[in-house]
Amino acid sequence: MSSVFVTGATGYLGGYTVTRLLRDQPELRLALLVRGKDDHEAIEKLWRSLQLHMDAREFWSAIARIDFVLGDLTSTKPRLGIAADVYERTVRNVESVLHIAASLNRKSEKACVNTNLRGTLAVIELARDAQARGGLRRYSHVSTVAVCGARDREVVTEDGAIDWNRSDYDPYGRTKKFCEHMAHVLLPDVPKTIFRPSIVMGDSSRPETSQFDMVRAFCVLADLPVVPVRAEARQDIVNADWVGRAIATVHMKEKPQFDCYHLSAGVSALPAEAIARELAFAVGKRPPRFIGAAEKPFAGAAELMMRFPRKSSVALVGSLLHVFLPYITYDTVFDNQRIVAELGASPIPFTAYCAELYRWAKKHDFAYPYVPLPARPAQVQGAEVTRV
Repeated sequence: MSSVFVTGATGYLGGYTVTRLLRDQPELRLALLVRGKDDHEAIEKLWRSLQLHMDAREFWSAIARIDFVLGDLTSTKPRLGIAADVYERTVRNVESVLHIAASLNRKSEKACVNTNLRGTLAVIELARDAQARGGLRRYSHVSTVAVCGARDREVVTEDGAIDWNRSDYDPYGRTKKFCEHMAHVLLPDVPKTIFRPSIVMGDSSRPETSQFDMVRAFCVLADLPVVPVRAEARQDIVNADWVGRAIATVHMKEKPQFDCYHLSAGVSALPAEAIARELAFAVGKRPPRFIGAAEKPFAGAAELMMRFPRKSSVALVGSLLHVFLPYITYDTVFDNQRIVAELGASPIPFTAYCAELYRWAKKHDFAYPYVPLPARPAQVQGAEVTRV
């Protein structure tokens, strides 16, 4: 039976996408690339990702439709470190590839090169092998709006995002831009879809989240009396549940309208002042003052905070602000008309759920309360764990 080969299922955005695929496509099988020494470890990692979305009964039922492909994007072995026989069965059976996994480490050139460049190249090679064995319906790649490079006060379209003469903010944006290039050059005869999420933060339907870097930076800024951002600077923040739906839906379409989509708030992105005002009203606090001219002194303070002991909360906050401040202050949004038309639905405004996200994240000290995987319920004992 053919299936979709997916990377990144154990990550934050991958969890949303895989859950959507499982629920919307009841006949679909998924071949998930998971780093682990055996099936048990792979299942544990997948449960850690999917428990945000489903209970144990649904999870164990879904296992019957999942083939675990044990491998690693950063493996120094050929073919992602996948065993030769498993690799051959995988490339014969997959009908499409959905590459979500990436390193979001915006400070480490090494991490981004090893995961984003080497890893993506290995996934593209797998896609080429699948194409040679029997054809590939689609290769989808989850990129980022960070490929647009240094911008300020712009509305960026999909076709105008990549400019090779423009400077990049960080290794993350730089390597992801080249990943898109590799897909176009090395898969010329395979239909391709590029997804570029903007700032993915929170879920419009519930306050729980398992991704905290950007949330912590948002909460720190929200608690300051003065914020180094212009009040009118737009914040292109998009809800993870809508992004996961967009990726799963378009990937499974036979003929999407376009080959690239911005998964963003678009021109509906709200200014910083509107978000702060809504949050302050909801939690009963005074909104901060916005002083755009304070950006450079604030960035300098973040650099000083990073010099504190590495594991201290001060160093952590300084590191987060150092990384994310450029994305918050540059007042650039990414046109999303393509995906809104394709889905027939717009993302939910951040102001509709930011207060609950703020409360929940702080109450739980920026940590998701993971629970161990319960034993398989008797009602789904027939669902066997499989590998291709």
